Amino acid sequence: MVWNWLRRHPNYGDVALVLALAAGYVGRAAHRQEWVGGILLATLQVAPLLVRRRYPRTVLAVVIGVFIAQAIAYEPLPPIAPAVAVYTVAANMPRSEGLIAAAVGTAAMFLALIGLGEYGNAFSDLIPLVAAWVIGDNLGTRRAYTSALEERAERLERERESEAARARAEEQARIARELHDVIAHNVSVMVVQAAAANDVFETRPDRAREALRAIEASGRTALAEMRRLLGVVRADGADYAPQPGLDRLDELVDQVRAAGLAVAVSIEGGPRPLPAGIDLSAYRVVQEALTNTLKHAHASRAKVALRYSDDELDVEVRDDGEGGGNGDGSGLGLIGMRERVAAFGGSLEAGPANTGGFAVSARFPL
Repeated sequence: MVWNWLRRHPNYGDVALVLALAAGYVGRAAHRQEWVGGILLATLQVAPLLVRRRYPRTVLAVVIGVFIAQAIAYEPLPPIAPAVAVYTVAANMPRSEGLIAAAVGTAAMFLALIGLGEYGNAFSDLIPLVAAWVIGDNLGTRRAYTSALEERAERLERERESEAARARAEEQARIARELHDVIAHNVSVMVVQAAAANDVFETRPDRAREALRAIEASGRTALAEMRRLLGVVRADGADYAPQPGLDRLDELVDQVRAAGLAVAVSIEGGPRPLPAGIDLSAYRVVQEALTNTLKHAHASRAKVALRYSDDELDVEVRDDGEGGGNGDGSGLGLIGMRERVAAFGGSLEAGPANTGGFAVSARFPL
């Protein structure tokens, strides 16, 4: 069974060590004509070292026990095999456990030699055993330190991969929200313009052409923004237009007015540069609210109010349409708006207004 285990778990260094020690121990026993007991005890003292890394404490006990038996039956052998066993315990076991095992084994050897009157051997044998412990403990400490560094590096790598995956997921969610805002708004404007063009196609072709031009402009805008977003996904290094912000609010309002919705804009407080994320999110809130008004509210007028204060930005969009026509606050667009605002520690309220129509109000802390 031992031979089969060795074939499955070869350690050629241990095999070479055991063969070298066996040659020395068995040769010494043969030289002293200890043909039966001496050779057997010599073999039993070195053979367990083949499995010393797997069973360090057991191997130490067996080697020292056979060493004592050898000393009792004949003469003490050089403590090379016990020193190897002590080294293995120190290098492969936790320090406290290894120290106890080595101390017990060394004490047993020392007391046995003292009891046999081998005072010189008792004290001289302590030197290789203590040296073996020091060397093994030093190696074990360095091995534990190296293992800790490797474990830390692996943990950091896992954390880095997890962080990268989270960042990718957040970026994908952001792009999905951007695509939703771009497509929903521009397609809604195009549908309204197409319906208007159809209504006046026969009677007022000039108005129909204006509607068609507005449809063309909305389509080009949608395609440009979609190319920019998809370019981010491809990461091909292309240079696309910057993200929209409140500085482009006039363009958005003109586009909605062209679709037939009268929009008034009011600004309270002093406009000032905003963080890019808040600037984009505030723009998208207005865009989504106006898009919902076009799609659902059957409104004729809408009002956009921006209120700047020292510590926050308030964005409000109200319309005069059907109070429930803009949704109940649970649609995907409104969910996206809430996520945008919540990402900056703000809050969003959306629902029928007391004075009629629908109101969307977002607060961004600055």
